Amino acid sequence: MTMSARPEEYRDALDSAHAHATGWLQSVPTRPVGPALSADELFARFSVPLQDQSIEALTVVDELARLAEPGLMAMPAGRFFGWVIGGTLPASLAADWLVSAWDQNAAMRGATPATAAAEQIAGAWLLDLLGLPAGSDVGFTTGATGSNFVGLAAARHHVLTEAGWDLVTEGLTGAPRVTVFAGADRHASVDLALKYLGLGKPVAVEADAQGRLVPSALAEAMSAVTGPAIVCLQAGNLHSGASDPLAEAAAIAHAHGAWVHVDGAFGLWAAVSPTHRHQLAGLETCDSWATDAHKTLNVPYDCGVAIVSRPEVVRSVFGVHTSYLLNDDHGSGDPFEKVPEFSRRARGVPVWAALRSLGRSGVIALVDRLVAHAQTFAEALARMPGVEVLNEVVFTQVCVSFGSDERTRSITARLLADGTTWMSGSHWAGRDILRISVSNWSTDDDDVAQSLAAIERVIAAEDA
Repeated sequence: MTMSARPEEYRDALDSAHAHATGWLQSVPTRPVGPALSADELFARFSVPLQDQSIEALTVVDELARLAEPGLMAMPAGRFFGWVIGGTLPASLAADWLVSAWDQNAAMRGATPATAAAEQIAGAWLLDLLGLPAGSDVGFTTGATGSNFVGLAAARHHVLTEAGWDLVTEGLTGAPRVTVFAGADRHASVDLALKYLGLGKPVAVEADAQGRLVPSALAEAMSAVTGPAIVCLQAGNLHSGASDPLAEAAAIAHAHGAWVHVDGAFGLWAAVSPTHRHQLAGLETCDSWATDAHKTLNVPYDCGVAIVSRPEVVRSVFGVHTSYLLNDDHGSGDPFEKVPEFSRRARGVPVWAALRSLGRSGVIALVDRLVAHAQTFAEALARMPGVEVLNEVVFTQVCVSFGSDERTRSITARLLADGTTWMSGSHWAGRDILRISVSNWSTDDDDVAQSLAAIERVIAAEDA
C-alpha cells in the first residue's frame, strides 16, 4: 500500500463509501428504527488486535460498514421521535461530504476564503430569518452546548468589564461574583456551560406548569442580589416546547444591568414562522442566542450556531493575534474569533446549503410542518382511552402519560421493542412520560399514522 495523495488513491474508497451510504439511506424508511445489537455486542465485533501491516482503504471502508450496520439507529427516519434530533437534508449532507473532501481548517478568512464567505452569508441569512440584529456576530460551534458556552462567555466578559474587572488580564480569581438567573425548568446544557465557565449553579427562578420562567419571580430574585448579573432565558422547553416570556423577562433583566442570553437549541426556529413567531416576542431585545442547526434546520451533526449582538465582546473573549496567523483586516472578523476552536471543519457550509436549498418559504414550511405533525400526534393521542397529553403543544414537543408511572414505562418499553417508531421516555412535572420530539424534515403523514398505530398496538398488548 502506497502512502500518497494521488486522487486515484481516494476513488475506490469513496465509491465504496457512497455505495454504503446510499444503501443505508435507502434502508431507513423500512428498517426497524432501533439498533439490532447493543454497544457491548458491537464492541465484541470490533475487537480485533491492531494488525502490523497497512490495509487498503477500500477494505477498511467495507469492513466498517459491515461491522457497524447492526448497531445503527435509524435516526434519519421519519418515524424517529426520540430526543430532539433532526435528520439531514440532502443538500446539507452532500455539502458536508464536500467539506470533508476540501479539508479546510475554517478558522481564517485569508487562508480559507471560500468557506469563510459561505459561512458569513449563511450567518447573515440566519439573522434575517430569525429577526435578530443585523450587526451580530455568528459563530458555528459543535452544538447547542457549545453555543451556550459562547453566549455565556461573552456575557461573563461583558458584565465583569462593566463592573470594572479586567477578566482577560486578571482571570476570575478575586473578581466580583457574577450571579446567573435561569428558569427552574431550564435545559442541563445551560448548567454545563456555566460549569465550564466557573460561574457555578444559577439561581433557579420559578417556572409555570409548562416550564416557562415567571417574570415576577425573576424580578423578585434579581432585586435580592447586587453586582454583575446574567439572565438565561429559554426558547423551547425540552418537554413542553414552550418559551419564556422573552420581552418581559429581558426588560426586567436589562433594568438590572444584566446580559440576557437565550438558549434556543430547537425552539429559536419558531421565530422564522409567521404562525409561531409570536411565542418569541422580544427575542431581538436579548444580547446573545444559541441554537443547533442539526435539530430544527436538519443539517448534519456538529453544527451549533452562536449569535452575539456585540461583536467586540465575543471577539475579546475568543480572538487572539499572533505573528503566524493571517488575521482579518476586513472588519467582519475571522471565524476563530467567534468560537472556542482554533481548528475546525467548515460547519457553516452545510447551513448555507440547507438555506440555499430551502429558501425562505421552505424554512417556514419546514417549521410549520414539524409543529403540525406534533399537534396531530397530540390530538390523536388525547382521543385514546387512558392516554393523557400533559403539555400545551405549541411547538414540536408532545409529552404523554399512560396512567401510572409503571404503566407508562412499560408501554414505552413495548413501543421501543416494536421497532416501528422510537420515542424516548423521560420524567417531567413529577411523572414518568413518553416524549415525542418531531424534528425530522422527512416525517410525513404516513410516518405519523404508522407511529400512532404502533402506540395503539402496544397499549392493546399491555392491556391483554
